[in-house]
Amino acid sequence: MFVTGSSGAGQSQAIKCFEDLGFYCVEHLPPIALEPTLEALANAGYADVAVTLDLRDDARLGDPLEALERAIAVRRARLLFLDADDDVLVRRFSATRRRHPHLAAGSLREAIAADRQAMAPFRERADSVLDTSGLSLGALKERIAAAFVSEQQSRMNATLVAFGFKYGLPLDVDLLFDVRFLRNPNYEPELAALTGNDPAVAAFIADDSALEPFLERTTELLRFLLPHYRREGKSQLTIGIGCTGGRHRSVYVARLLAEALVDCRDVALTLESRDVNR
Repeated sequence: MFVTGSSGAGQSQAIKCFEDLGFYCVEHLPPIALEPTLEALANAGYADVAVTLDLRDDARLGDPLEALERAIAVRRARLLFLDADDDVLVRRFSATRRRHPHLAAGSLREAIAADRQAMAPFRERADSVLDTSGLSLGALKERIAAAFVSEQQSRMNATLVAFGFKYGLPLDVDLLFDVRFLRNPNYEPELAALTGNDPAVAAFIADDSALEPFLERTTELLRFLLPHYRREGKSQLTIGIGCTGGRHRSVYVARLLAEALVDCRDVALTLESRDVNR
């Protein structure tokens, strides 16, 4: 996959989207280095690669359009061209205070016009043209996922982490649920050495009348939140389920939530018991 477009149209953001979707990404590659780089990546086993080329008018770096044409023909690759309205590009450059690469042509609007002229052959060659004028980062990622990646690649990864508060919070936690309100098996001599994966511990916790309402409400909340996080472009979500030691209640509850959420569309769920063996 090759990504190019008008300056300010969102190439860097698009590359981040491809990276989140599992692509190996290379930015600002000189045309002269394109084929050797693609060959090396192919030999290393990388099938999904996204590349932006350095498009400076410098003969020493090679002809970018010629390099693209050759690579597309050999690799059966696709070219995505990003564009945006002039007013949007002006606002973006004004907000970031970045220097437009064609500013020598005159004013910012004249620079944008010169850039459009220089990029016209790439736009004409593109397999897809995407207007980013009104797109948030999440919406951009959704459009890219729908057009260029498989259903499996576009899924958001959500990890349910059972942990013990006594050992600290998971560093990457996004959502946190504290289940220390449930009955604690640790105070039962015959259960203390077991874990939330043992039937006896599961039966003890399940006997708590607060468990079922908590599971119902939490499952409903997560079913609501997960699609919205994905829609906003989040590729990884960590959901912490904490109890005191991370061996009993959190392990059991995290497993029940994982089972309840297993059919969530576009979400790949994994389960981790961080402190179960401490």
